[in-house]
Amino acid sequence: MTPEELRADMPALDRGVYLNTGAGGPSPRRVVDATEDALEYHEFEAPTGAGTYGALFDALDETREVVAGHVGVAPESVALTQSTTDGIGRIAAAMDWEPGDVVVRTDQEHSAGILPWERLRQTHGIEVRVVEAAGGDVDRDAWKSAVDGAKLAVFSSLCWTDGCRLPVAELTDIARDGGARVLVDAVQSVGQRPVDFGAWGADAVAAAGHKWLLGPTGTGFLHVTDEFAESLEPAQVGYMGVEDPEADDWGLKPDARRFEVGSVSPVPYAGLREGIATVEDLGFDTVTDRIERLTGRLKEGLDDRLVSPERFESGLVAFAADDPIATAERLDEEGIRVRDIPPTGTVRVSVHVFNTAEDVDALLDAL
Repeated sequence: MTPEELRADMPALDRGVYLNTGAGGPSPRRVVDATEDALEYHEFEAPTGAGTYGALFDALDETREVVAGHVGVAPESVALTQSTTDGIGRIAAAMDWEPGDVVVRTDQEHSAGILPWERLRQTHGIEVRVVEAAGGDVDRDAWKSAVDGAKLAVFSSLCWTDGCRLPVAELTDIARDGGARVLVDAVQSVGQRPVDFGAWGADAVAAAGHKWLLGPTGTGFLHVTDEFAESLEPAQVGYMGVEDPEADDWGLKPDARRFEVGSVSPVPYAGLREGIATVEDLGFDTVTDRIERLTGRLKEGLDDRLVSPERFESGLVAFAADDPIATAERLDEEGIRVRDIPPTGTVRVSVHVFNTAEDVDALLDAL
C-alpha cells in the first residue's frame, strides 16, 4: 500500500483538510469493513457456530497477539482496554496507596496523566511532584531528585502539547534507580514510528488505536510486566481476569490479563487489528519519512510562529496564535481541522502519512 492508496480509501478526507490525528484519526474503508465483517460474524454466524463466547475469546486472543507483535512484547503482557485514559486509570486504581506516597509526572501530561493522581492526592493524601518537560527537555538532575523515593513516575513518550519525544529508556532507568515504578503514556507514539515497549523497560505502558494506528475509538491496550502485574490488585474483578471463575480459589491471572473484567465487544478490536495491518503494510520507512518531510514544510511556512522545535520530532506541530481557540474555530469553518491546546495556549497541527503537501499549503494559506 502507498500513502496515496491509503488516502483514496479514507472518505473523511473528501470533506476537508484533516490535520488532527493527534486527537483522533479517521479510519480507512478497510478498517471499517473489518469492523462490519466482525459484527456480522459475531451476530449472524458465531451463535450457532463457534459460539458467542468462543468467538469472543478467539478475537481477543488474536488482538493481543497482533498488538504485542507490533509493540515488541508478549501477548500475555497485554490487556485490552477502551482507551489510554482507561489503561492509566486501571493502574492507578490497582496500586496500594498510603498517605505520603509520591507520584512524579511532567508538566506536559494529558489530563489522563494528571487527574488520577490529583484524585489520589485528595482521597489518599499522596504527594504529586511535577518536572518541566517543555520542548522534550527534561533536566536529568531535576528528574533524578524528583523520583528519588517516589512510588510511581508517569510521563508520555511523546508530548501531546508540542510533539516532542522524551528519552523513555533513560528516564525509566533513572526512575527505577530511585525506587519508582514507571508508567508511560505512548498513545502519540504508536503508529508514527516503530516502538518497542519491552526495550523501554517501563513497568506499564498505556496506548490506544484510534489515533495514529487508524483504528476505531474504544481500542485501548495496556502493557504490564508480569512482575509488576503480580503486585497489583485491580479495582474490578471478573471472569476474564481470573484463572478459574468457578473455583473457590479462583485466583487472579498472573499477568496483565487480570485487568480484563468481563465480556466486551470484539468488533472495534477487529478494526484495531486492521489498522495495525494497514500501518505495517505501509511500513515505517514510508510513514516516518513522509511525516518528516511534511512537518518540515509546515515548520518552514510557520516561521517565527513555530513553538515546536525546528528539528523533526513527530507529526505533532504546535504554533503560536493570539487567540488559539478562535484560530482553530476559524480554520474549521474553512474546512481545515486542527485543534487548540489549552494548557500551552497554542494551536496544534497533526500530520500523518495520508496527508499531502497540498494539505499543509492549504493551512498555511489560511493562516
